[in-house]
Parts: sequence; C-alpha cells; structure tokens
Amino acid sequence: MSNFEFLDALGQIARDQNIDEGELLQALANALLAAYKRRDDSAEDAEVEINPETGEIKVWGLELDLDGNVIREWDATPKDFGRIAAQTAKQVLMQLIRDIQRRQMYEEFANREGDIVSGTVQQNDNRYTLLDLGRVEALLPQAEQIAFERYEHGARVKVYIVEVRKTNKGPQIVVSRTHPALVAKLFEIEVPEIASGLVEIKALAREPGHRSKIAVASNDAMVDPVGACVGARGSRVRNITNELKSERIDVVPYSDDPVEFIQAALQPARVREVRLDETEGTATVIVHDQQLSLAIGKEGQNARLAARLTGWRIDIRSETQENEDGEEVTEEVWVDEDANEVVDVTEIVEPNGEVIDVVEVEEFDGDGNVVADAVAVVEASNDDAPEDNA
Repeated sequence: MSNFEFLDALGQIARDQNIDEGELLQALANALLAAYKRRDDSAEDAEVEINPETGEIKVWGLELDLDGNVIREWDATPKDFGRIAAQTAKQVLMQLIRDIQRRQMYEEFANREGDIVSGTVQQNDNRYTLLDLGRVEALLPQAEQIAFERYEHGARVKVYIVEVRKTNKGPQIVVSRTHPALVAKLFEIEVPEIASGLVEIKALAREPGHRSKIAVASNDAMVDPVGACVGARGSRVRNITNELKSERIDVVPYSDDPVEFIQAALQPARVREVRLDETEGTATVIVHDQQLSLAIGKEGQNARLAARLTGWRIDIRSETQENEDGEEVTEEVWVDEDANEVVDVTEIVEPNGEVIDVVEVEEFDGDGNVVADAVAVVEASNDDAPEDNA
C-alpha cells in the first residue's frame, strides 16, 4: 500500500467512525515510536512524524540539552520501517478506534445523567436487567426496578440515567425505573407547557409502582398548571401512568402558603382546618370524620406522600378525635328583664369528664346602664337558671 493509499484508508476510517483524522495520525505516530524504541539500534531520544499530506513516515533522532531542548536532530528512519509501520498500523488503528469510541460514548452519556432514554430489554438475572440503548448497553439494577414489573426480552422501556461510570471497557450506564425524577421527566415529555417553562414542577414525592404526588405552578396567569398536566380528559397524565404500569399520579397546585399547600397535597381528601407549629415543623390537620381514611390513605400512603411533598410533618385528626382530646365548650345566654340582669353561662367539659359552669351576670338600671357585674365558677347544676352569685 502506497503512502497515499494509506492516507485515504485512514481518512475513510475516521469518517466512518466519526473520529478526528489528526487524532488517528497522532495515535499511530505514538505507536510507531514505541515500536522503534524496542529496536536495539534506536536513538535514545526520538520522535515519529507522519506527513498528513503525503503519508510519509520519518523517525527523527534527537539530541537534547539538560533543559530538554533539541540541539540537534537527524533522520533515524530504519530501512525496514515501512514493514514495521504496516504491521503496527492495523493493530494500533483497531485499538485506537475502540478507545476513541468508548471515550466518545462516555462523554456523550456523562452529559446525560438525569435524562430519560428508551432501551430494549436484552437479558435478566437476579442482579440486574441489561438494556440496549443503541450504541451502548445500560444496567437496570434490581434496586432500581419497580417490584412487580416484569421486563420481557425485546420489550422497550423508558428509564432515568442515574450514573455514568468510566471503565476500561467503556462507559457503564446505570439507569432507574424507581427514581422520582423519572416522573418529572415524563411530564416534561408529555406536557409542552412544562418543556417551555410556562408550567413549573415545584415538588414531587413518589412511592414507585404505587403512587406519586406532583405539585405544579404556572408562570403565566392564563395557564392552569394542573389542567395543562392532566390534559384533555386526562390524556397527558394517562400516557404517563401507562408508561409507569398504572402507577397513580396526583397532580396538585403548588402554593407558597403552607396551609393551602398542605390542603392541596392531601387531595383527594377535603381538609377542614390546618394548624401549623413552625417551631416544630409540624402541621395538625383536622378533617371531617368521613374524610379521615381518605386523608390518611391506604397504609398511610396519602399522608406520607403529602408530608414528603410539602416538607411538613403532618398529623391528621378527625373532628371527633379533636373534640375527645380537648375541652368541649357550649354557651348559653339569656336576659331576665324582670330582674334587670343578663346571665351568660358557659359550660365547659374538661378532658377528664368534669363539668363546670362559668357564670357571668350583669345587672343594669332602667336606662340600660350596667350597675353591677360578677363572674362565678360553679359546678354544673340541673336548675333551669344559675344561682345569682353577685
């Protein structure tokens, strides 16, 4: 093969493999220098030069000073170096192509950590599922798999790239089906308003394979963030649940007001009251009795996801529970015009069951002016009216 034919072949390889031709020439020069150094008659210091225009190969012997500067050079190309070059070139080029491809794949996928990709199931064992991503394979470890999912050979699945590791055999790509961000990325694909930034995902909580809650807000007053994510007749969110094998997804509106956000996060339950303890980071939520099981969810799932979504520790109580644990208060007021007095009786039932009355009496003159008043705390009586303790 002539030097020109060699250059043509090299250029074709570079184009086919998407490799820089200059990089190929440099790698070949390095390999030829290593081959030259193995000769008994090699110069102590040398370099190999490949002319990129003609393909001519030369070995230059070098004499260096103490600082490493070249003070003399000469042509040290062995007479049989063309044969050595031919033997070395094929081996070097094949190895170089493999190395460059591995590096390119690593660089390509290293920049895609946090992306979603589609893969074809290749094989399964008790440690991981192997997916074909096209140019490279990915590992889906058991710990990143949804418990009840089965990955049939040849099936296509969407996965989230968790990590890209650099190895001697090329990039090792670790993917996940359980990562919460998988849900967020699926929404980015299905909802143009999220992809464009009109709608923003503010928070997300997930129990893989069972249920997710996602809080969204709009950056445009004309765009309903929940409606955009759900889609017409639920079409958008349905596509996501189908991809996740019917995992339930609750889309709720985000609010900067923690009370409103907690109320929304506990949907589909309706909340009567939220009391915050900002020091402890806890929220006591009161719901109607019939809403309690819905608010808590199966095995506490709804409450647990709402807590993760909002960042508040949530204690859910029914109205009955709240009343049983606290004082039950009733109040009665009447006016006795003949006695010129107003009587206000507040009956308090303590948590221990003890019943007491707080009796307030105001006595007034004929013109309606208060001339005397008194307050008394007495045990509850069965009389129709309290005793006057003024």
